[in-house]
Amino acid sequence: MPIHVTKTYLPPLGEYTAYLERIWASGWITNNGELVLELEKKLAEYLKVPYVQYVSNGTIALQLALRALDVDGEVITTPFSYVATVNSILWERCTPVFVDIENRTFGIDANKIEDAITEHTRAIMPVHVYGYPCDVNKIEVLAQKYNLKVIYDGAHAFGCEFNNSSLLNYGDLSTLSFHATKLFHTVEGGAVIAHTPEMADKLWKLKSFGHRNDDYFLAGINGKNSEFHAAMGLCVLPKVGEIIEKRREIFEWYAKGLAGLGLVFPQIIQGLKYNYSYYPVLFNSEEQLLRVYAELGKNEITPRRYFYPSLNTLPYLQKQDCPVAEDISRRVLCLPLYVGLDEAQVETICEIVKASC
Repeated sequence: MPIHVTKTYLPPLGEYTAYLERIWASGWITNNGELVLELEKKLAEYLKVPYVQYVSNGTIALQLALRALDVDGEVITTPFSYVATVNSILWERCTPVFVDIENRTFGIDANKIEDAITEHTRAIMPVHVYGYPCDVNKIEVLAQKYNLKVIYDGAHAFGCEFNNSSLLNYGDLSTLSFHATKLFHTVEGGAVIAHTPEMADKLWKLKSFGHRNDDYFLAGINGKNSEFHAAMGLCVLPKVGEIIEKRREIFEWYAKGLAGLGLVFPQIIQGLKYNYSYYPVLFNSEEQLLRVYAELGKNEITPRRYFYPSLNTLPYLQKQDCPVAEDISRRVLCLPLYVGLDEAQVETICEIVKASC
């Protein structure tokens, strides 16, 4: 059977159908139904954050965050992320300004941000890559100094805590993705984390066409999600602890199996409670990576080049030099990691990597 980089966790079918029966009984399938409200409440409790606005996907979450903070002009961001990060900036008619990454956590290099700030800079959008935290303290100092908004793309950071606080509590807003590839998912979905009731209310209006009943407040869009998606989230959420624990076990199998090869992995820094969302491996060269990739493919094993290419090299953007990100993006490969992957399969993957290095 093929092994892919991830596999969607599906709860017992009976648990999901029980929620479907509730939906059928109520006849309410969208427009902020009772399951959506229940999921938002339970997510806020689990994540230890004040307010969760559940939306249709993680890209819309980023766009809503930019709009809610009235961001225009230049937005400083990282070139090492999924393309949704930069596309959300472009769709909101802002200008992405890339700052290179540091080579320990692969996050934006906070020491290089200040040099990129201009009179047109309005916000910083860092990414907690693979769930490893950005230098949140240094970024906050810069934001205060230059009166900038901070939106954290926390698509990989579900359940991560830093210094005993949710990683999602930093910045003006944080966003999440609940896509089926994530460790917590609602098939499709996402969320914006707000810190005040006023901002939570504004986000609700923005995702709900800008009105409540016949009272209109602002120019909103349809960013809502359905009861069917919320039902999946309510089934998966109670399993998250088990999911993270299983992923941690697989993580340790890889660490043992790949020891001694001279490969590099992002480091779990002090104070981080990690979610084991990805297993990235930094090879010594792109040639070595491609050799490993090809051999894994011959055995029906499909890793992913998360993240390649470096976003600053996309053809529809003006080229900005980010040598560290460009180098790492050519050499990093995420190996399969999901609930259901067994130790023998991990050993096979490790043996192929060893033989190909």
